[in-house]
Amino acid sequence: MSADDFRIIAPEGAAPTAYGLPLAVLAELTHRCPLQCPYCSNPLELETSGAELTTEEWCRVMTELADLGVLQIHFSGGEPAVRKDLVALVRHATEVGLYSNLITSGVMLTKARLVELADAGLAHVQISFQGAEPGVADRVGGFRGGHAKKLEVARWARALDLPLTVNAVVHRQNLHQLPALIDLSVELGAARMEVAHVQYYGWALKNRQALMPTREQLDVATELVEAARARLRGVLEIDYVIPDYYARQPKQCMGGWGRQFFNISPSGKVLPCHAAETITGLRFDSVRDHPLEWIWHNSDAFNCYRGTGWMPEPCRSCDLREVDFGGCRCQAFALTGNAANADPACAKSARHRELFQLAEAESAATPEGFLYRNFSGGSRERR
Repeated sequence: MSADDFRIIAPEGAAPTAYGLPLAVLAELTHRCPLQCPYCSNPLELETSGAELTTEEWCRVMTELADLGVLQIHFSGGEPAVRKDLVALVRHATEVGLYSNLITSGVMLTKARLVELADAGLAHVQISFQGAEPGVADRVGGFRGGHAKKLEVARWARALDLPLTVNAVVHRQNLHQLPALIDLSVELGAARMEVAHVQYYGWALKNRQALMPTREQLDVATELVEAARARLRGVLEIDYVIPDYYARQPKQCMGGWGRQFFNISPSGKVLPCHAAETITGLRFDSVRDHPLEWIWHNSDAFNCYRGTGWMPEPCRSCDLREVDFGGCRCQAFALTGNAANADPACAKSARHRELFQLAEAESAATPEGFLYRNFSGGSRERR
């Protein structure tokens, strides 16, 4: 999954607090996954099945979410279908009034189970595609036969009248298939497609040289997306996320740190974003120790980068400080060693030119093999 795998829908008439309301939550049910994607955004230290929240704990958490005012829950992983209690979790989400979305690779779903999920109240399905055809897709995901199964599950979802989003994570080795991926989304009956360039946190950093697109590839992709948006207006909505390394202004990551979103890890840690654990030194409170409402208001991890008061220059005096909220703290930490620094994706950052140069150098690199991600904690390299 990626940081932009879901959409937050603001409630009508909501009166936000000084830092907003938590409108959507990413529930990472497990880190277990049969795919081995070389850009996996889960933490380097994966949580084991023995540490995962139980069915009863997740149901309690969902009740607290509804009481807190959360509108949407996005079941993710790893691969959420690994959990045998997934239908029960979706049913409880429905019972407490949460809009439920399943973010899945699809490869572990059967038609019968998808019917059960729909009957339990599942409201939406997002399926990740690593390419437009099996050769590229199965190689990127490190899972033979995965692409064919994804197509099957997508068609089952639409036959059940479940709204479908296609998540296309793109990079140097599959961008040439972007036109075919857009056509595939239309063919499958998806209402929405997310074209998300790889963001370089966690495991993706290990494969940056093999994944970084050239500037020419990025420009072509952007033109393709804009043309497709115009051509398919009313048929397919396309969200587009460019790689930060080529940006001039940082993205408003997750709507701003601790403003509208949080993530719950498989073991119950509550995070301001899915990659927050990459910032060493932060301590994350757990739903096993505190109510969610207490964590939302009082957690040090949430409050340390909330709002604008924490900002150094050039962010502190920037006219856009309440537009992008300083960009991505995880990226600032990954590239500068200090999460409080300006996001190097910003043209005002002292590291911005260096970031562009890094992107250009790595996009010209020759490595095509991936260091695959394995749940066991190891890795497997492909020639």
